[in-house]
Amino acid sequence: MKQDMPIERLDYLPGLKRQIYQRSDIFSYSMDAILLAKFVTLPKRGESRIIDLCTGTGAVPLVMSLRTRSSIDAVEIQPLLAKLSMKSMRHNNIHNQVNVIEADIRELQETVTYGSYHIVTCNPPYFPVTAEKGKNLNEHLSIARHEVMCTLEDVIRAASKLLMAKGIVALVHRPERLVEIVTIMKQYQLEPKRLQYVHPNKNKEANMVLIEAVKEGRPSIKVLPPWIVYGEDHTYTKEFKRHYE
Repeated sequence: MKQDMPIERLDYLPGLKRQIYQRSDIFSYSMDAILLAKFVTLPKRGESRIIDLCTGTGAVPLVMSLRTRSSIDAVEIQPLLAKLSMKSMRHNNIHNQVNVIEADIRELQETVTYGSYHIVTCNPPYFPVTAEKGKNLNEHLSIARHEVMCTLEDVIRAASKLLMAKGIVALVHRPERLVEIVTIMKQYQLEPKRLQYVHPNKNKEANMVLIEAVKEGRPSIKVLPPWIVYGEDHTYTKEFKRHYE
């Protein structure tokens, strides 16, 4: 029996102002990518250099491009995902603003200039390779979800190298790894400054955390009001829908 071929599709991102190419056999963008792109502090005016690590199919830079005219580099190690990301940038006519780079974030020294970026974003793999929960045999999914090609420390180390002094790094991750995130950030001269939790509903614990840090910043952190995604009717709360869409 002939197996079904993977289907490439063109989906709208929330807000319907950007479209993204995805495939049925590959990890698709999720809510955390959109929230990261809306959470990170971006310049309203003036030019900044921005780089998104572990970009996947490019959801984060696609949404960020609606908030800034600054140039954005987007790094992805998987050739297939990088190709889809490039296709999305061309389709949305932002290929002159967003430059997709197929590379390993651990070895960027010959591709980009360290210490030259104002802003780094990353929606990294959440689970250590020893974690069995949610592990998938699909190679693309495994790399996207598990620390197969890069660890949390690899991400934070790369961000620190890429940033200029007082530059910003923003991550989205799992709350249970927050202490680890903060510890490693401080190790690489990144001082956490903004923190926000995301809860599925008002009765459940947070399942996402957004964190922003400043390179060589002074100790002082601001905890923002949490986002509550779903109300009692199992639809987005008014506040979340307004922010997300």
